[in-house]
Amino acid sequence: MRLFFVALQFLTRIHIVKQDSWTAEDFGHSTRFFPLVGLVQGVIYLLFAWLLLPVLGQSAVFASLMLILTIIITGGLHYDGFMDTMDGLLSARSRERMLEIMKDSRVGSYGALAAICLILLQWSLLREIDESLIFLAVYTMPLIGRMGMVLVIAAFPYARPQGLGKAFADIADMGTLLVAGVTTLAALIPLGQAAMAALAAGLAAAYLFGHYASSKLGGVTGDVYGAAELLTEATVLASILAIGKFA
Repeated sequence: MRLFFVALQFLTRIHIVKQDSWTAEDFGHSTRFFPLVGLVQGVIYLLFAWLLLPVLGQSAVFASLMLILTIIITGGLHYDGFMDTMDGLLSARSRERMLEIMKDSRVGSYGALAAICLILLQWSLLREIDESLIFLAVYTMPLIGRMGMVLVIAAFPYARPQGLGKAFADIADMGTLLVAGVTTLAALIPLGQAAMAALAAGLAAAYLFGHYASSKLGGVTGDVYGAAELLTEATVLASILAIGKFA
């Protein structure tokens, strides 16, 4: 359970037990529990939606409050990585310069614009998803997002000689992927074909983005992990919207 709490406190603002000292090994071994953290998030989002939907309906206010909740729960952790990643990848510079740009704590125009576009997309998807599927969407979104993150961590080499993300990359292996995958499947299989289709779409998006980033950077970084998580979540929402429209 200790490693689960390491993952929970790293990925979210939910602090159940006091943990002041974490080692690189703690971070690395906690990776297998990322989908379980996503499951906790999903339950919170589900309860929030269950309370709001009867009052607000699937309105603009509902979509905005749901997005604000995701930022509050995670502390906006992955948006920082997403913006840094976009600043680097969209700069069209050399590999070394891209990595330097991503390491800069300042947000550039590419990162800011990409974040705005992503939030607008997420907001629009939450507004447009069929109301009968909205609970499925908010529940599965963080769970599959975390699984997509684990896939990128395990499947691609780390681009830097050191860094926080390297602790995850050095320890994550097929066993990590297996444990995370079993957790994800156990949570999604009872929900039926729509959840499994969202899983397939989300993991495909995570892998393709990881492959693209790795081809440009010579590997992936902690920022790329965060970007992959958010893009996976957006893909889950898009796939559930498509299921509602065309199934």
